[in-house]
Formats: sequence, structure tokens, C-alpha cells
Amino acid sequence: MPSGPPVLSLADGDAAGHVRRAAEVLRDGGVVVLPTETVYGAAVLLGHRRALDRLHELPPAQRGKPFVPHLASRDDAAQYLDGPGPMARRMFRKLWPGPVALMFEVSDQRQIEAATALGAARDELYEGGTITLRCPDQPATLEILQTVGSPVIARRVPEGGTWASGRAGPWMEAVDLVLDGGPPKYSKPSTILRVRGEQYEIVRTGAMERRIIERLLRSTFLFVCSGNTCRSPLAEVVARRVLAEKLSVQERELEKRGFHVLSAGALAMGGSPATPAAAEAAADLGLDLSKHRSRQLTIELINQADRIFTMGKSHADIVRTLVPSAQAKTLPLDPSGDVDDPIGSDVAVYRQLAGRLRQLIEQRLGDVE
Repeated sequence: MPSGPPVLSLADGDAAGHVRRAAEVLRDGGVVVLPTETVYGAAVLLGHRRALDRLHELPPAQRGKPFVPHLASRDDAAQYLDGPGPMARRMFRKLWPGPVALMFEVSDQRQIEAATALGAARDELYEGGTITLRCPDQPATLEILQTVGSPVIARRVPEGGTWASGRAGPWMEAVDLVLDGGPPKYSKPSTILRVRGEQYEIVRTGAMERRIIERLLRSTFLFVCSGNTCRSPLAEVVARRVLAEKLSVQERELEKRGFHVLSAGALAMGGSPATPAAAEAAADLGLDLSKHRSRQLTIELINQADRIFTMGKSHADIVRTLVPSAQAKTLPLDPSGDVDDPIGSDVAVYRQLAGRLRQLIEQRLGDVE
């Protein structure tokens, strides 16, 4: 009985050495079985013609079917696509690395250009005007993809992992190395989403369900002050206006676009209206604080937020005390210092505050799309 290719276990204490070895075999034109968080895939470098032919012929032979490029970074997607739109870029940020494959429509001209630049036949990457891309969330495989410095494509290998049972089936005899990462994190294959402009549809439900995808694709901004009656409510309504203008949508459409803006008070009791001066300053800008009621900062709100902007250092300290892991996403709204509390001041001070908040928010949300 044939023994099959070498099997290197990531659990045996030499993971770094195994990663280097797998990268070397790929660079030399070999076929390497790599783990992902969902399944195992037989992988080759896209630029090796002989390796590509071998991948086509792995049983069951799939000559004529496109491969799935596996990306080392979400930024690598651009080399296969026409210019990705806002929804695509948000998916790159929110879903990758992760158990989601994204399918895109690509123009004929771009298909030809990309395939030529990558040294592949057009039908090895594209099918019916589309391409499917994957950025796996498996640390060793991601490191290999980053190390080889060239596009990697892969085919799913049969279920069961015959190397684990000591049996070498026909496909095992045709590969050069197996990197064994143990059982995948998920028991299902990746979910496939087809992206069309600002819409998407689920082509195949797999490891990530629709409700999880919808939650991940939301962007929630949380503004925090002390009592949630002055600074953070003004920041909340100003941020909605800034986002709507930036996205060229009505404010009421922000949630449909996946954007949520909230405010809270680190010391708030809850249920208090905005101060009259804050409401008047907002009204001067065409903004409405009449229905605002203060909200206490909670662990749930902190975990829900993608970015937290605090009016002062003390508020940031409270956020980190409640949820230490939130430090990376907690930022001062004003990088140069605290935004002073205007409580007790006249409406002119609040108008100045509203103008300053707009400038700060435009800067902080400059990369939102």
C-alpha cells in the first residue's frame, strides 16, 4: 500500500518549521494540502503551469472548472476584480479573514487582463462572468499565503482526511505534502455570498448564517460623554448627518446601509431629555433632539459598537474598565484633548460645540463608506 506524502502536524511543536516547509514546496511547484477553518484544500501557486495541471487532474478530475484563489490579505482581492464598491470593501473588512467566500461579477476585459497578469487561463479563474475569492481564517495557512508572495489557488479535498487514518487514497498519492491542522473549527464549508453592487445574496449557506453576516456587516458608532444630555447626543445627530451626506443617502436610509449611530453616558441615570440649549443648537442645524432620552453606558453597548468615541479621557477609562478588550476600538473624539462639558452654558456655547463636533466627526469618519 502506498504510504502517501509526508504529513506534518501543526500540533507537534514545530509549527513554524512546518509552515516554512509548506511554503518551500509551493514555491517549488508542488501540491500542498492546507487546513482552513472549514475544510482542507489542495493548493498550488497560480504561476506554476505544471502544478496547475496536476491540480486539475486530482481525483475527481475537474478540468475546465475554475479554481478559488485563496488570499493572504483582503487587499489582494483587487487584482482579480473591477473596482470593488463600498459593499464589497465593507465585506472585505468585516468578513475576512473568515469562513465566507465572496463571488463577484467581473467584466470580460478585466478577466482577460487579470488572467494574463497572473499567468493563468481565463477559465481557470472565472466562470460565467464571475470569480469566487476566499481569505481563510487559519493562522498557519494565512502565514503560508503571506510567505509565498504569489497567488495561491486551491481545490477542496475529499472529506475525512485519509492521512489521519493512515490510508492514502488516489488524491493523496498525487500531492507532495500535507499540513495537518487537526479538525477544522467549523463542521460546514464556507458560506458563499454573491455581491452585486450594494446588494448581496447567499449562494450557499455554510459555516456562517445569514443573521451572523447581517450583524457583522453593520457598522455601529457609539459616542460617550458623562450624562448623555449634551455632548454625546449632539455628536450622535451630527454624525448621522455627516454619514448621510458622505454616503449620499437620506438619514433614514442609514440603517438599511448598515450604519447605526448611538450615544450613551458613562454616568447617566437614563431617561433624561437633552438639555434645552443642546436641543436648540441642534435645531439650528436642522437636527432633532426632541425625542432623545439619555442612555446609560453598558457592557452590551460597548460590545455592540465597532468604534467608540469618547468626549474625555475619564470616559475612555470607564469603557476600558467595563470591557478591557474594547481598548483598541475606543478613541478620543478629539485627539488633542477633552471636549469640555458645556452644561450650564448659554446656547451660543452649544452652537460652537456643535460646529466643533462636526469638524471632529468628519475627521474621525473620513474612511467610512
